[in-house]
Amino acid sequence: MTTDAATPPPIPALAIDGGEHRLHAWSWLFVTLQHMKQFILPLLVLLFAGRGDRNELWPLIGVGVLALASVWQYFTYRYRLLPERIEIRSGLLERKLRQIAYARIHNVALHQTLLHRIFNVAEVRLESAGGMKPEAEMRVLRYDQALALEQLVRERGGEAAPTTGEASAGEVASATLLALPIAEVIRHGLISNRGLVLVAGGFAAVSQFSPKLFANVSERWLKLGAGYVESHRFGWLDYAIAVFSLLAAFVIVLRALSVLTSLLQYYGFTLSETGRRLTVMRGLLTRLRTSVPKRRIQAWTLRETVLHRLFKRRALSIDTAASQGQQQQRSLRELAPIATPAVCDDLIHHLLPNAQWPPAQWQSLHRLAWLRIWLGDVLWVLPVTAVLVWRFGAWGALLLLWLPWAAVLAWKAATKAGWSLDGRLVAIRRGWWSRQWRFAEVDKLQALRVSCSPLDRLFGMRGLLLDTAGANPMSPTMQIAYLTPQAAEHLQHALSKRLARSALRW
Repeated sequence: MTTDAATPPPIPALAIDGGEHRLHAWSWLFVTLQHMKQFILPLLVLLFAGRGDRNELWPLIGVGVLALASVWQYFTYRYRLLPERIEIRSGLLERKLRQIAYARIHNVALHQTLLHRIFNVAEVRLESAGGMKPEAEMRVLRYDQALALEQLVRERGGEAAPTTGEASAGEVASATLLALPIAEVIRHGLISNRGLVLVAGGFAAVSQFSPKLFANVSERWLKLGAGYVESHRFGWLDYAIAVFSLLAAFVIVLRALSVLTSLLQYYGFTLSETGRRLTVMRGLLTRLRTSVPKRRIQAWTLRETVLHRLFKRRALSIDTAASQGQQQQRSLRELAPIATPAVCDDLIHHLLPNAQWPPAQWQSLHRLAWLRIWLGDVLWVLPVTAVLVWRFGAWGALLLLWLPWAAVLAWKAATKAGWSLDGRLVAIRRGWWSRQWRFAEVDKLQALRVSCSPLDRLFGMRGLLLDTAGANPMSPTMQIAYLTPQAAEHLQHALSKRLARSALRW
């Protein structure tokens, strides 16, 4: 982990003069393009459906209407920088006034597509905790003004570190905590399955455009392949080589797509610390700069799949009290998309200096936890096997061979799982094939809930759900499952006493 202070280029300070400011002069163009993305299908329908009826100008009229709406928004959008807040006025017929306190802005995201970078501008999003959409979207500001606004939010929101006589408030040093070289980004692509997601998305898009296109192309290729095989009289070894070659080619294509996706998303990934705020910059064509106060971190997740272990890497992500709506994917979530275990531990120690990680001792689950996990497989394997036997005869019973292997997996998962509670952290460990560590500061917990399903009552087990502020729906739950009743009661009592004595740190 790099901790040497970096010297960023000087950022012009924004004047807190209370005067009204407009967006960039080209903002209407970017707003028009954003609207066109939403209305591209209706415009294409007008373009192609209008042929022969002398309605070819309708798409141009539609683009003109969108452009006029964007120009209207530009002339009616104003913002003011005041000592304690930002005021945003918009609308002419329906006027809106939005006041956003600097201290309530939890995440500042700067978004730059390739076109933004050509014009040296950026789209700025100001997000608060738990909102379904950003508090404000500024499309667009000059890039240096966007950086200055981010710095202003940091200073006025109380996120700047205490300064000494050698540095003024606007000159807080920035330290690089993690920088991913291209080799690490390529490893991330080899480990992830983003290529499969991309292919599935492509198939879904093609199916929406032409439902029979994929089926027709597949049928044509199968007929060509069958004809080629019949003409050359392949043997079983030739068939095996052909199938293996096709599978190998498919895997190589998927991994190549995964690497390409990782390069587009994580090229130039840099995690830096400025005062009490963390900032991430990443992206090859579209650059994203997002920042969040360290105190807004609610929970942490360490992940390690089989491929991670093969490359001796892990992934570290966080949940923050920020927007959970459609723009949530642009919030700061990944502190280390890929890094060695030592680097991940160093980041945790740096950001949680008073916490002990990894825990010195893990508490085990109920002694029958493996049987409870295995029973979940039994409940779906038996009815599915009955259906297969009815449809295919005795061959359908082969699915029962999964149960012994599922018992082994359940045993391994139960023995590797555990929980820990120390002076500051509550941690949960899950998984064997793919491992996961989920932990949070006790002061960040806001609710506790004991659960007990009918199967849990059958085995004499309890579960304890730990809820944090701004919980991310995309992240795994903070739940300690398959506890003994005594352990669940003791843990709930200990955490309840701790929460009653301390204020919620939001």
